[in-house]
Amino acid sequence: MKDKGFLSKDITVEDLISIKGDVHHIFPKDYLKKSGFSDRKDYNQIANYVMAQSEINLAIGNKPPKEYIKELISQCNTKNLKYGGINNLDDLVENFKMHCIPITILENNDIDYLNFLQERRKLMAQKIRKYFEML
Repeated sequence: MKDKGFLSKDITVEDLISIKGDVHHIFPKDYLKKSGFSDRKDYNQIANYVMAQSEINLAIGNKPPKEYIKELISQCNTKNLKYGGINNLDDLVENFKMHCIPITILENNDIDYLNFLQERRKLMAQKIRKYFEML
């Protein structure tokens, strides 16, 4: 599987791991702490991680998903790049699928963290199953 990095058009996850990318929290740690998820086990969930280029991780910073997802959709509509190189909605949807991010995140302004984790875990399990079937 040659999945691209989170919000990347060119760099693969494999490159990010071997060259040194960042582990990005989809729901940033500081945001979750301010929302009452103060224990490390709450925010350091594998289902809250993606591999991203450092510049994408830094650009997103501590913004909640509802804010940066809205900006990503705007990026696709205006072609003004702010986070990575994705500039159309089809590529964004495909990137989210590669990363097992529920597509409903694009439609839901107020994303519930615990529901997000539950949905993402299911998608991750399906991807792992599919990978093992390819072996």
